[in-house]
Amino acid sequence: MKSRAEGHAVVVGAGPAGLFAARVLADAYGRVTVVERDDPADEHRRGVPQSEHAHDFLARGYQIAEGWFPGVGDEMVAGGAHAGDIARDVRWVIGGSPLVKGDSGLTTVVSSRTFRERHLRARVEALPHVTVLGGRDVAGLSFSGDGSVVDGVLLGPDGAERLSADLVVDASGRGSRTPVWLEEHGYGRVEEEKLKVDVGYATRVVRAPADAFAGDVCINIVASPDSPRGGSCQRVEGDRVVVTLYGVLGDHPPTDVEGFNAFAKSLAAPDIHEILEVSEPLTEARRYRFPASLRRRYEQMGSFPRGLLLLGDAVCSLNPRYGQGMAFAALQALALQDHLQEEGEGLEAGAYFQRLAGQAVDPVWGMTLLSDLSFPGVQGERTPETLQVLDIVGRTQIAATLDGSLALSCLRVFGLIDPPTALMDPAVQERVHETLTRRPAHAGSGTEGNSETDRGN
Repeated sequence: MKSRAEGHAVVVGAGPAGLFAARVLADAYGRVTVVERDDPADEHRRGVPQSEHAHDFLARGYQIAEGWFPGVGDEMVAGGAHAGDIARDVRWVIGGSPLVKGDSGLTTVVSSRTFRERHLRARVEALPHVTVLGGRDVAGLSFSGDGSVVDGVLLGPDGAERLSADLVVDASGRGSRTPVWLEEHGYGRVEEEKLKVDVGYATRVVRAPADAFAGDVCINIVASPDSPRGGSCQRVEGDRVVVTLYGVLGDHPPTDVEGFNAFAKSLAAPDIHEILEVSEPLTEARRYRFPASLRRRYEQMGSFPRGLLLLGDAVCSLNPRYGQGMAFAALQALALQDHLQEEGEGLEAGAYFQRLAGQAVDPVWGMTLLSDLSFPGVQGERTPETLQVLDIVGRTQIAATLDGSLALSCLRVFGLIDPPTALMDPAVQERVHETLTRRPAHAGSGTEGNSETDRGN
């Protein structure tokens, strides 16, 4: 049996999930080939319809990317991106009130999706023995004679060309065709879980004076049950600003200038509308609709072929208003790295990895669903435990507009640094109680103050 160092791994998809997977595989396999249906150099690929909208690179995603690609953040900043502390330089507005600002020691780099992806792809393409094949469609999986092992992919519109592999990683996104291919080969249909949220986006790029942001690199107005509209306003390369507005449950923003600006004015805080008031439009507004969060339960399948792994949106596609996609893909790629270190030589046990990846998926999937269920119109089961947690999280977020320490606790969870359970810590909840008891909610200024509470001491 040949070693991994002599083997060939194929990654389907050249988005962030595929690039992270290729980076991990490059340390284990002699050859890695990334196959992408579109031309990776295209500014907005057909397979990434949301590429023009605001994208976050959460703190944990940035940490992981820097570990695999040292200095990539500095390269992006040198090219025009904007770096900042997630608590000091990003303005977070929840329930109409800003979180208290402070220093977190956690960095994020704000840029357009295509700019970020271009820098990550350049790093991957520079790795020895890694090849990116653009403009090549994967028409199917190649199976061994007994059907128990995936031993390659079939290329071209008719699948006439076979690219052999010792491992295939499907990182092709939400539209992955693996469920169909597995069913065709007798593995049954993977079970899917969905939560309908019907989120609609509208995005336009504008030019705004830098001082309009008062030193911030990004403004996030988070939708809440009381105000189910939100938006993100990000300084990206050069003097451009990406403004994305969204609404849930069918309340989608219009794309005409007057309607777009009116929607921004209707948000729980005026910050984004004030940016638009002093901005010069550079593009027309573009729409994107996300009907439902989706999770494919590969780890629960009765049988699963060896030599096949899946990660990223191909496994779990989250409500994009939380901006978790790229960091979430990086966490799953970390699970792949752990898997490769644990397993012996030879073909990879796909079922084992899907269970391992499920451990990375579970807390983020649960946190996203919990937040969505806070909106009364979202259809889903709300147990007494769920309602209790929603109440605790809601109170914690209110207190975070008054207390710097609690704001940092929330931002560490938002950034996937800490698990959601961190907010349930008794010490955190004691501080929440003290903060809300000591000060009425309307007293929160959301700015750094002089009290011990505001300093987070």
